Amino acid sequence: MPNPADIPLGYWRSVGESYNTFAVESAMDELALAAGVDPLVWRKGLLAGDTRALGVLEAVDKLSGWSTTKPATGNARGLAFLKGFGSYIALVAEVSQSGGVMKVNRMSCAIDCGIAVNPDQIEAQIQGGIVHGLSATLWGQVTFKAGVPSVSNFSNYRVLRLREMPAIGVSIVPSTEAPGGVGETGVPCVAPALANAYAKLTGQRLRTLPFYPGATMGDG
Repeated sequence: MPNPADIPLGYWRSVGESYNTFAVESAMDELALAAGVDPLVWRKGLLAGDTRALGVLEAVDKLSGWSTTKPATGNARGLAFLKGFGSYIALVAEVSQSGGVMKVNRMSCAIDCGIAVNPDQIEAQIQGGIVHGLSATLWGQVTFKAGVPSVSNFSNYRVLRLREMPAIGVSIVPSTEAPGGVGETGVPCVAPALANAYAKLTGQRLRTLPFYPGATMGDG
């Protein structure tokens, strides 16, 4: 049922999974840290009975080099996992810091969306979801003054620039299950993966979204 509101509302890609996954997967990372367990090993232990969950975790481990290679000096990796929209997804973000601001260098994503009817389209949707998630996580904010939105166009609404685009790798896990969703699945893991990587890099835990409120296209 529609909820009446004075502010016109639109659609949000990945709906409630976005901010809920940020809270849950950030907490999971903190629990792993408190337990002294690698975040990927921690999740695999908790999801030991779910073969599809383990499949995407193992695939993203291989794709990102999580267990086999160390990040470059000054870089750190963070992990997030989601079961949602009928699919399973795991994402590893690799970040560094420039001028006190997070720089996203690489995103490695593994997805089990059931039977992959069109692999190229799946990859494109995940890439698009990650770009959407990056802009929203880092800068996406609209404020209001006297009932009027502060944002009127892209001149004062910060989005990802082409030169800021990280390398993205996508691994589609073979499956015989019924097809699941891919259109929104790429978004929710972005924020927690970035926050978890940044916490590892700096010791600072980012707990609110966006990470850099008030940014405009004149920044950066």
